[in-house]
Amino acid sequence: MSAAPVHPDQHPLDDDLVRRLIARQFPQWAGLPVERVVSGGTVNAMYRLGDDMVVRLPLVAGGAGDVLQEQEWLPRLAPLLPTTVPEVLGRGKPAEGYPWPWSVYRWLMGEHPRAGACADPVRLAEDLAEFVAAMGSVTLPGAPTAHRGGPLVAQDEATRTALEHLRRIPEEGVACDAVEALWRDALRAPAWDGPPVWLHADLMPGNLLVAGGRLTAVIDFGCAGRGDPACDLFPAWNLLPSGGRKAFRAALAVDDETWNRGRARTLSQAVIALPYYRTTNVAMAENARHVIREVMRDRD
Repeated sequence: MSAAPVHPDQHPLDDDLVRRLIARQFPQWAGLPVERVVSGGTVNAMYRLGDDMVVRLPLVAGGAGDVLQEQEWLPRLAPLLPTTVPEVLGRGKPAEGYPWPWSVYRWLMGEHPRAGACADPVRLAEDLAEFVAAMGSVTLPGAPTAHRGGPLVAQDEATRTALEHLRRIPEEGVACDAVEALWRDALRAPAWDGPPVWLHADLMPGNLLVAGGRLTAVIDFGCAGRGDPACDLFPAWNLLPSGGRKAFRAALAVDDETWNRGRARTLSQAVIALPYYRTTNVAMAENARHVIREVMRDRD
């Protein structure tokens, strides 16, 4: 993981800017230590503030709306969920040359799980299923549409374009013809025709915190909203091994069509991520490679 730029239009950030923003807008926290948290995140930067807070700022313009969405919905979702989620302590505004809204959250303890290194994958799968089921049962009105929550075909152009890029990177060893065949099969299957449900919509390992092999928190709700329930099946392939994957599916009682859409959505996300992040974000690229391998094995 690295703090190096991953986007060409990324806004420059440093400790001094964060200190100035805090001092101007939250003087009660001025003088607390500020330290960059190096992570595999791609949309936001995080700075530890004192011992028990974290400042989260968008790196690119596209992340500004996510900040406002979290500020609006996290306080309403938190009491409805079985898992800890970020607590908004401060709502920052553009200032000091920084152009977007930003937030201060309570610091959450735990570490990000790693695919292939889960201490207790079945228990973790059950914890994840409990969170997904709880999200799906939320009935808060006025929900936004989840990012990637629409029909699978909406990802078709981006997926096929990314596959063409991967064909020109033979050293990645991606079986692009087989991946494309699986993707096209998924597009031919029936689309979700049920009511949209609340989703986190970005259940990547980097958005999960664990301790002692158990799920302790879910973070980054910038993609959350309502959509196809298949969108919250990502951990089946981006984190869990075969046994955990089976436990996850059983706990959620997922039907074949939803499972296949979830697998295709996870594959699409990985195929798009790999050529984009392969030289700029080690964590994202490695997870994308893992997903492609797991999806193709799961299909066989």
